[in-house]
Amino acid sequence: MIPVFDLHCDTALALLGNTVREAGSLYRNKGHIDLERAAKLPGYCQCFACFTSPDMVEHYHTAPVDVFERELATVMRETERNQHLISIAYSVEDILANQAQGKMSAVLTLEGTAGFGFEAELLKDLYQVGFRITSLGWNEENPLTGSNVTGGGLTEQGGAYVREAQRLGMLVDVSHISDEGFWDIMSITNAPIVATHSNSRALCPHSRNLTDEMFRAIVETEGVAGINQFALFLGENPTLDTVCDHIFHFLDLDPSGKHIALGGDLDGCDAFAEGFEGIQSYPALAQRLLDRGLSRQMVEDIYWNNAIGVMERAVCNHQK
Repeated sequence: MIPVFDLHCDTALALLGNTVREAGSLYRNKGHIDLERAAKLPGYCQCFACFTSPDMVEHYHTAPVDVFERELATVMRETERNQHLISIAYSVEDILANQAQGKMSAVLTLEGTAGFGFEAELLKDLYQVGFRITSLGWNEENPLTGSNVTGGGLTEQGGAYVREAQRLGMLVDVSHISDEGFWDIMSITNAPIVATHSNSRALCPHSRNLTDEMFRAIVETEGVAGINQFALFLGENPTLDTVCDHIFHFLDLDPSGKHIALGGDLDGCDAFAEGFEGIQSYPALAQRLLDRGLSRQMVEDIYWNNAIGVMERAVCNHQK
């Protein structure tokens, strides 16, 4: 089997019990990710998103800042309770050290910025807590940018947010942004850009996916795109071969294979490709890629090395 580094999940929110699934612990639950299943992998690093949106008052009857604090507290509590299995990782060195010790790693990420008032000034504190990837928003228009749903480009405040995140060494995530916002970020970026959970728009024409031009632009920044397992972003009646098709399409655009990673959106979706059920299904997908002719080295790059590499490059950019 091959180790797994997944750039995006919504397990922190799922563990609050706000989903249709019964909330459980990080060790064992009825969702898509738990440590009991993940421990069977030969290595595992999971980016845990703390998700917030301005409409949480309407949908969750609580303020975004309250949800954000609860999500962060949940990840911290659950990793502490299971410290013999998993630790918060603040660097690539931490991830590799954990792997060498047979432990899993958790990396904190931001999906949406409503939970801290869209304030770039707070990013330094959030970085010190452990956050290493940030989007600018979710599916809403906000003071930083428009979204893939609303349209609308980067604002002046959004530009300042991008520059501050990159100054700190925090990766900027474009998975939910508008097309206009994407290109606005590309015009000012001085660091790798990631789309933590986005597929190919050429194969599945959804605004959440990347056009060929967008993927090439991410490659030029030395960033990565994380392959999303949500059926909505894969295509009609998807199978494991459909997931592979998205990977092979990106490989046609960049044969090096150094800019494709995993970003499953696990616990953030309600339908997968046939043959995929959760974290336990990544080995089956790896085997399908091998069966279709990818080398083991390239699968290992997609599953582990490319995510490690983009985190290293973010730190190198910060140190310039």
